[in-house]
Amino acid sequence: MGNATFTRYLILLSHASKPFTETVVRAHVAHLKQLDRDGKLVICGPFTNYKGGMVLIKASSYEEAVSIANSDPFVKEGVEKFEVRTLEMSCEENNHMGMG
Repeated sequence: MGNATFTRYLILLSHASKPFTETVVRAHVAHLKQLDRDGKLVICGPFTNYKGGMVLIKASSYEEAVSIANSDPFVKEGVEKFEVRTLEMSCEENNHMGMG
């Protein structure tokens, strides 16, 4: 695996079986706000051309990323299911993974 400094975790959310309610959406937003306060949230939002959304986070491990995904009210309430992808960032700071 790559350098942890440049590792992020992408939580892909897709609709499960239960309907969205205002209560669960507000709880999901509170969850995202807490991730942001904790310095873990990079970017998030719904897709405009596909059902579902994403949450890009900083985490110490894949297991922590899965734990964060499982703690999302959307997931806990059965409104959304998720997949976690590990992303190694390509950026100027790491010379585009040594290839730049």
